[in-house]
Amino acid sequence: MKISFTINNNKVTLDVDPSMRLLDVIRNELHLTGTKEGCGEGECGACTVLVKGEPVNSCLTPIINVADRDVMTIEGLRETKEYRIIADAFADRGGSQCGFCTPGMILVTYALLKKNPHPSEEEIRFALSGNLCRCTGYQAIIDAVKVASEKGIKL
Repeated sequence: MKISFTINNNKVTLDVDPSMRLLDVIRNELHLTGTKEGCGEGECGACTVLVKGEPVNSCLTPIINVADRDVMTIEGLRETKEYRIIADAFADRGGSQCGFCTPGMILVTYALLKKNPHPSEEEIRFALSGNLCRCTGYQAIIDAVKVASEKGIKL
């Protein structure tokens, strides 16, 4: 079945099984490897992408669900000045160690700051609650989101 959607501001049409996972389309058909498969069950957030600006687990999302919608991966966000602010905050605060969870964490941070440029720590913790990290202990990530927020990202 032909399915059209926009990914990272580029319109694509693919002939794929409509039940194929968005994660598999992103990685195997479009060769965008920043989106990771962690658990494959929607528990870890490593596969997080933005659909119409909202974080979703691409491992649980059938490709048909994004037909005619906008999808952003970490590769698309990397083209923005907001990415640089967030990524620098993660680097400065030690919010990334092995880096496996980082693309999902950064996309969730971007979505949060777009809705709420100055979130409380509780709001940050809630927004990040669907993304697991085995390395940092989370406080460094939370501090990174606070720093990015203080930089006054205009989303």
